[in-house]
Amino acid sequence: MNYLRRRLSDSSFVANLPNGYMMDLQRPPPTGSSTSTSSPASPATERRNPPGSLAAPPPAPAPNPSSFLSSFSSVVKSAQMAQNVAAAAHAKSAAAAASAEGASAGSGQPPKPVIRKPKILLVIDDQHTDWAKYFRGKKLNGEYEIRVEQAEFSEINLAAYVTSGCTVDMQVTKGGSKVVRSFKPDFVLIRQHAYSMIPGEDFRNLVIGLHFGGVASINSLYSIYNFCSKPWVFSQMIKLYHSLGPEKFPLNEQTFFPGHAQMTPSGSYPVVVKMGHAHAGMGKIKVETQQDFQDITSVVALASTYATSEPYVLSKYDIRIQKIGNNYKAYMRTSISGNWKANTGSAMLEQIAMTDRYRLWVDSCSEMFGGLDICAVKAVHGKDGNDYIIEVMDSSMPLIGEHVEEDKQLITDLVLHKMALMLLGVSLPPPPSAKVHKCYCRGHRSASASPSQSAHGSPQRARSATTSPSQAFQPGPIPAVSGPGAQKQSPQLNKSQSLTNTFTETLKSNLTDDEAKAETIRSLRQSFASLFSD
Repeated sequence: MNYLRRRLSDSSFVANLPNGYMMDLQRPPPTGSSTSTSSPASPATERRNPPGSLAAPPPAPAPNPSSFLSSFSSVVKSAQMAQNVAAAAHAKSAAAAASAEGASAGSGQPPKPVIRKPKILLVIDDQHTDWAKYFRGKKLNGEYEIRVEQAEFSEINLAAYVTSGCTVDMQVTKGGSKVVRSFKPDFVLIRQHAYSMIPGEDFRNLVIGLHFGGVASINSLYSIYNFCSKPWVFSQMIKLYHSLGPEKFPLNEQTFFPGHAQMTPSGSYPVVVKMGHAHAGMGKIKVETQQDFQDITSVVALASTYATSEPYVLSKYDIRIQKIGNNYKAYMRTSISGNWKANTGSAMLEQIAMTDRYRLWVDSCSEMFGGLDICAVKAVHGKDGNDYIIEVMDSSMPLIGEHVEEDKQLITDLVLHKMALMLLGVSLPPPPSAKVHKCYCRGHRSASASPSQSAHGSPQRARSATTSPSQAFQPGPIPAVSGPGAQKQSPQLNKSQSLTNTFTETLKSNLTDDEAKAETIRSLRQSFASLFSD
């Protein structure tokens, strides 16, 4: 007890005790009391307080204001200390990061690249073209990877929302297994017709859904929806016909009938009747007489659709002028089998020179519906020497000729340019123009009914689409070929010069033997085609 008393009387020991701890021991004894805590109780006291009686509780200690203030101040000091420790730790981590960054900059090591979410490109096309290989390794502005999702219209479904955009569900069969994916496209390239009168091939609702979801595209979804009706597109061509005039824009006259009841035979024959909205020569009938026209009216009644009729042009060859971005190409297709549809049966395809006249056609049509990034104009060159524009195609046009791979690469560059502009707001350099193609190729006759398949191995001799008109090839007399094989040339070659429109320059005297032979073979083939077309 004496030891405890000495310890409690020590000021340093009491100061180290927590606040409010052993308050009873720290209170001084009450004044006027001479009783010692160590002395035993007297017998008189025990008699006054028997063992069974309850002892009175000691009086509650009075609250000590100084102990409360000391407890509050200790709490405040603890909070300040914790705040100071956290600030010191933050400053230390910031200093460490700055020193690490300075060390990496001093050592010449670039900072770690930021991983960005790839942009998703939806390509609507058949499986004959793998568009993923054309975009492999390419990035938008050097930062964003491009993930290509390819499917046909019949293999996708979608839902579009106001806030979250468009979500596409895709079910594609690859290698015998079904691939099911769901994603949100950032951009779409449409290479298929969105509408056909064949049952089950009306996908205009998907075009509406993509437009509803705000998905950017080539061509614009607005123009693609407008191209779902050929008479609607032809009405835009009529405006060009009136603004440019028949000399600059020779549009073939066409009559529109909203239904079979309005189809009354009139005018001269033969005529070509086109039923509804069809592609690749389908739904087109050549009507020779007035009685045949009445018969075809009943067929239109069964189809429950609109129809158009136009004068039949006795053609020597078809002309097609295509535009991909700022790249131009012109082709001539001559029927060898004698079918009145040049895209049916055997045909010979050849690239010809771009002229100011052709460029005006395709540039004027590319302004339809707010602008077309990819389009083509089809015309017929009649045996009367006149040209007749008959149709305009959009981004779903087939690629033809020997430079199909180059055209696909041009479409790829155009898509990259548009994606960077519309998704990132970055204006990239325009895609490169066409390369210079000047060759003497061996001809080939194709028996395919498809324009894209009839193009393989076709003869071709033309310069770049960006060649100036003064440098472009112009028609002229067939030159005399010197060297071996000149004696074998057919005397009827002059009949073919109206076919090709590609002979332009006299062959130089220093042509090699191989070039002279190739030119002779090509001229013979053109003459053979002329005999069939006459």
